[in-house]
Amino acid sequence: MRRVPALALVLTLLVAQGACTAGPAAPPISPSAVGWRRVADAPSERTEVAAAATDKGLIAVVGGFVASGFTVSTVEILDTATGRWRRGPDLPVKVNHAMAAARGADILVVGGYLDSQEPSAAAYRFDGTRWSALAPMPAGRAAGTAVALDGALYVAGGIGPDGLAAEMFVYDLAGDRWSTAPGPPTRREHLGGAGFGGLVYTVGGRAGGQSAILGAFEAYDPRTRVWTRLPDLPTPRGGLAAAATCSGLVVAVGGEARAAFEEAEAFDTRSGTWSSLPPMPTPRHGLGVVAVGATLYTLAGGPRPGLHVSAATEAIDLGACA
Repeated sequence: MRRVPALALVLTLLVAQGACTAGPAAPPISPSAVGWRRVADAPSERTEVAAAATDKGLIAVVGGFVASGFTVSTVEILDTATGRWRRGPDLPVKVNHAMAAARGADILVVGGYLDSQEPSAAAYRFDGTRWSALAPMPAGRAAGTAVALDGALYVAGGIGPDGLAAEMFVYDLAGDRWSTAPGPPTRREHLGGAGFGGLVYTVGGRAGGQSAILGAFEAYDPRTRVWTRLPDLPTPRGGLAAAATCSGLVVAVGGEARAAFEEAEAFDTRSGTWSSLPPMPTPRHGLGVVAVGATLYTLAGGPRPGLHVSAATEAIDLGACA
């Protein structure tokens, strides 16, 4: 497994800006502050999970596989303010490789593989108390990525009934209806995704099998319905996940090929450049990656290729929000 050398001036990357608009830069953090810390393990060990964080700092880890190979509907919630986990109400359906995103205090979970290994079209909203069904997607979708941005949920990449998905599904949160939009130019699954500054980002993934890993990094502008190719992810990988911090870093973490990846690489949306962060202490694929403010969390996943599980939860603080 190769790692991109850390930039000598990695702190130039770790400059804070507003959550959605550029603002005055906050002072850079010290080199000693750039490191991972262990958070309390999740109550259960899982992989191929979906995860999302609310604006209240609650992270939900949903579904996935357990060590026996069974697909579960388990929901566990981490309160990042206290560092404590609690069990949430189960998702109404058992799925692995589902996609999740948050809008405000709500968690949205879509798709995933059912026990039958068919991709599900179901969509659900969790309001902190209970799950409710949303309008289903136009077709089943699994192993893609979901990004909530400006009143819409974008489901990009992944596997549909006919293989690698070409179209992106777009959910109107106010109208409870779906439409389609152009999908990422590089068709792929097991990719990461994030939203920042009015753009939807898709990163990495694979085109079929662990050996067909990709470094493609592309951004979609909903206003123009146009995708733009950006500098490739320095370490191509599939089975990764990604999130955007409030300071405008799109961070891609983990993945799988001959081994599980420990790499964490950050794209600075201001400078348009990639840098490597300290490696994740527990290499994993099929993990959840979310940002709460400027702190990035990695949750669950497989520490080795194939069906392996973990309860590891780790975090890294990447500056401050302006």
